[in-house]
Amino acid sequence: MIAVVGAGLMGAATAWQLARQGHEVTLIEAHDIGHKHGSSHGSSRIFRRAYADPFYVRLTGQAYEHWRELEHDSATPLLRTTGGLDLGEGRNPEGLAAVLGAAGVPYELLGAEAAAERWPHIRFTGSVLHHPDAGVIDADQTVTACSSRAVEHGADALIGVRVTGVDVQDKALLHMDDGRELIADTVVIAAGPWLSDLQLPGLSLPLRVTQQQVFHFLQREPHVHWPILVSKDKSMQVFGLPSGADGGPLPAVKVAEHDRGTPTTARTRDGAVDPSSRTRVSDFVRDRLPGLEPDPTAEATCLYTTTPDEDFVLDRHGPLVIVSPCSGHGAKFAPLIGAMAADLATGRAEPHPRFRLARAG
Repeated sequence: MIAVVGAGLMGAATAWQLARQGHEVTLIEAHDIGHKHGSSHGSSRIFRRAYADPFYVRLTGQAYEHWRELEHDSATPLLRTTGGLDLGEGRNPEGLAAVLGAAGVPYELLGAEAAAERWPHIRFTGSVLHHPDAGVIDADQTVTACSSRAVEHGADALIGVRVTGVDVQDKALLHMDDGRELIADTVVIAAGPWLSDLQLPGLSLPLRVTQQQVFHFLQREPHVHWPILVSKDKSMQVFGLPSGADGGPLPAVKVAEHDRGTPTTARTRDGAVDPSSRTRVSDFVRDRLPGLEPDPTAEATCLYTTTPDEDFVLDRHGPLVIVSPCSGHGAKFAPLIGAMAADLATGRAEPHPRFRLARAG
């Protein structure tokens, strides 16, 4: 039996991949499915192909195929294509264009004037990379689809049950807060920011958990279709994408800083939005996104769990498979990470060197 601890994006996707392959699976979640205590909630996450690293460009292509498989299996639309923009000196649009071109990924490199003609609701100050394959993922629906289909494919689910410890010998013994114990041949740990709460024998991971804040701004023209965007200059790195249900009943765009999170833990986070971040993001919207109202209509916090090199963790240590953390850019890979974790759990594949525990310390 394979136990999967954590039913966020990565854990639910792993359980789905394993169950559809016919394996005996138990999915364990400390909270409700779709809870807001980690990193997997909300209606809007970015899918993009634009990475400076060819390795991740290849992975985005593989992830896209797995998204379509998940949509087909669950009969649920999860990935909506909007196109994507990369702008700002720090994003190096010309360099990104070269990487995408080498990978055969469609793109356009535009000057500021040409970009402004196409997207007049955005103010451009330099060259812009447009790649049409980018889009928006509904994280809430993805978690629901994966966990539901895992159960429909035969998985058991223990919901509202917290794993409090793991003893490892030939197999793994899981201790739970309701007094139950569970023996598993393999345990996939996909606990995200809660990973440090688990005392995993023989493992010490140098992970940094930060509380991030996101803001939603109403569109001045509700009919306009916004692309996703990533902007980076000397002072800040910002991303934006259509909000979906998170922004309220009217069309809105989610805008947030990728960096400058506040160090915390999953257990001690306060959930309070940093007012300095609100000011910086609102100023960015006022200056660069004239198609949006400059004051947020909704706001929220979430958690990043980051490795020192911002690569993921996908490795096996005895009967334990450690999945993610995803360093703030993993949502777009969820069904692919589920497939990779399933291969590790069943012994069909070796860990990729980029994702090994040893390289992360």
